[in-house]
Amino acid sequence: MPTWHILSQLPKRGPQRSSAENSGDEPGRRTSSEEAAEQAWLTAPAGGGKRGSATQHGTKYIAGRVAVTIAGCAFFVCIFLFDTAGIMWPTTTATTFVAGAVLVGGVLGQSAINAQGTNFTLTADNASYLFHVDPETLDLTSDHFGGPSTDFVTPGWISTQGWLDGLSIKRREFPNIGSSDVRLPAIHIQHSNGTTVTEFRYQSHRIVEGKPELPGLPATYGQAGDVSTLIVQLYDNVSDIGAALSYSVFPAYNAIARSFQITNNGSGEIIIERAASFSLDLPNLDLEMLELHGDWSHEGNRIKRKVDFGETGFRSSLGYSSHLYNPFFALMSPSTTETTGEAWGFNLIYTGSFAATVERISSGLVRVLLGMNPLHSSLHVQPGESWTSPEAVGVYSSTGLGGMSRSFHDLYRNHLSRAKQTNQTRPVLLNSWEGLGFGINDTAMVTLAGEAANLGIELLVMDDGWFGVEYPRNNDTLGLGDWTPNPAKFPVGLNPFITEITSNITVANASSSSSSSSMRFGLWVEPEMISPNSTLYHEHPDWALHSGSYPRSLTRSQLVLNVGLPEVQDFIITSVSRILNSAPISYVKWDNNRGMHELPTPSAEHTYILGLYNILNNLTTTFPDVLFEGCASGGGRFDPGILHYWPQSWTSDNTDASDRLTIQLGMSVVYPPSAMGCHISAVPNGLTHRNISIEYRADVALMCGSFGFELNPDELSAEETAAIPGIMEQWRQLNPLVIAGDFYRLAIPQESNWPAVQFVSKDKSESAVFMYQQQAKIKPSPPPVRLVGLDAGARYTNDWDNATYTGATYMSQGLSPRWKTEDYQSKVVWVRKV
Repeated sequence: MPTWHILSQLPKRGPQRSSAENSGDEPGRRTSSEEAAEQAWLTAPAGGGKRGSATQHGTKYIAGRVAVTIAGCAFFVCIFLFDTAGIMWPTTTATTFVAGAVLVGGVLGQSAINAQGTNFTLTADNASYLFHVDPETLDLTSDHFGGPSTDFVTPGWISTQGWLDGLSIKRREFPNIGSSDVRLPAIHIQHSNGTTVTEFRYQSHRIVEGKPELPGLPATYGQAGDVSTLIVQLYDNVSDIGAALSYSVFPAYNAIARSFQITNNGSGEIIIERAASFSLDLPNLDLEMLELHGDWSHEGNRIKRKVDFGETGFRSSLGYSSHLYNPFFALMSPSTTETTGEAWGFNLIYTGSFAATVERISSGLVRVLLGMNPLHSSLHVQPGESWTSPEAVGVYSSTGLGGMSRSFHDLYRNHLSRAKQTNQTRPVLLNSWEGLGFGINDTAMVTLAGEAANLGIELLVMDDGWFGVEYPRNNDTLGLGDWTPNPAKFPVGLNPFITEITSNITVANASSSSSSSSMRFGLWVEPEMISPNSTLYHEHPDWALHSGSYPRSLTRSQLVLNVGLPEVQDFIITSVSRILNSAPISYVKWDNNRGMHELPTPSAEHTYILGLYNILNNLTTTFPDVLFEGCASGGGRFDPGILHYWPQSWTSDNTDASDRLTIQLGMSVVYPPSAMGCHISAVPNGLTHRNISIEYRADVALMCGSFGFELNPDELSAEETAAIPGIMEQWRQLNPLVIAGDFYRLAIPQESNWPAVQFVSKDKSESAVFMYQQQAKIKPSPPPVRLVGLDAGARYTNDWDNATYTGATYMSQGLSPRWKTEDYQSKVVWVRKV
């Protein structure tokens, strides 16, 4: 449970308010329903750790607490020694005991948040977030999000604008609509009388050590020592609406997680038309915006554009998050590099449609808004009800884009993903699709499992085509929704042949990280979809998303189930649970192959996403040992909301190694490589028709947490078959470092013919360097590959030329690879401390 701080009121800007006001006893119209809703949200469990693992802690933060706690204990010892020796102390023993208790109590209550009156300082290891309450308007005013700072500095130009003074030149934390602020708002509410003006004013605040969970939503988590949370209560006395703003500080990651809750205490319904989870006003800075855009099979493309006057942004309207755009962007100085300069990263923990906007006005001020897409909002809140926004995360880095990326990677591995497998080595898998397609059956799967085991593959995944009775899934027009094994392909069901595979087939040279040398088994499902040619559709046509009598448009010959309906959620949970209980299945690939159309209401999409989260929470809690992998026609739902429940997602349906290098390095800007699914596929590639060596394909796929094969073992060449044992040995060595290490982009494909990346262990004892040549060059002179992240004074030996140098030498002079005059060359070099 979170630890609550009782706040003393210290000097602040403007007139002091009474202690009663600051404790929440605001004279006015705060009702019991709002207090109950707020208390239920704020006292929710503080989110311990992963299922089956210990919570990680910020080292510097904990070290500081421990040091001061030791000092407090030493203080008690001194008291005892003085007392037993009969030495007089300036005060009574009781008084000194109380003083010591206060000291230690202060340590135990130490927070990353300091509230001096209504000046709020949120402090991370290398960042600060400051804002205050305007003493005249009681509006929340932004002061600073950037490098370390504890001072509140009033900009000189604020008081020189004369008649232009107004909200449009103020930096605001929670901007509304209908005031003198003409910029886009973070919150837009329509009242029952049709008006849209709101005026949220400061009412109270409190600090929680730890982090309350968000009801029904994925979010970061942590206990006291990991994270501190500030709750600021605002109130609109005219409309009787409360807003509780949550700021959670993760000091070790220079990260701020934000969300808010709206409570309707009025007599009529309200409609939330816009809800930006993260809103921030920055000063007049020269900024560029980095975003990840793309489409099916070319996700995660990095583009940069100048933040000019007007609005700059992008949005998703498909009902899922990330094919065309990812719910992430970064702001940075034009001079920012991978290793130097300022960068601010923003990521929405949400799987549905979203909107990201950066707005610069004539004064140069910059507003950041990230939240749900307003086109899919219109969220109705009845009297006495509350609505909670999705969470968004902001990260500040003074060490370039790479520093920002590593903060996100560690935060998400340690304080977002709940899966017990998040920080574990994953099994190498083979997917049946390339070899068998829809032609799967029990005999074919047992044969394929034996072939895979001989190659050292540990997990066989049966893909599409295994289900359907009345409408057997023999092609992609049939059977979705009928999650019963096809009796023609599996006459006695799934359990007998899966048990034969998992009990009788032994993996050759199984990895030491595996608890067993037996083959494991996984299954493909697409539970959110329904085929018009299915028993489920004929029984429940109303379960498909539709809008009245408008035609239901097909994509990939399928419709989308209305997962917002409780009965649909129950059906999916029951269906998937029955399958997982029927046989020894240890892996599930959960697919989603189309967007949402013909929504019955604008808010139906958000209701759908909440229903999906309910399903995922139920299944991952019931089956914690099952490894789930997300997929949405590749990377269509590669977002933090999904990563909260599942430790990995299929990065793209494009497995061409040349394209995948660009895709994977693009996604690594915010997501850890450990969360990416990356496989070796057959050549020529089915999409690009490139014929690339298996060594290069392997060296691209091995940089990801989930590694495997998308091919038919029978069609491997003799050269490829001979190479696989060495590739498997590489994986055994690399995967633990990929899962837990720090990731550095040394050069990216868009900027260099010789891309390179590096993983470094947390203790800096070893590092793996991945180096590539994309195109052959005549008489090339590639740039040296300068390493980063090593211990400068230590000596390291590399396994390429067996030379030993200091870390400083590797970082200043680097490695100088020699490439053949051939396309698509690669090399992985280990550098280990002597």
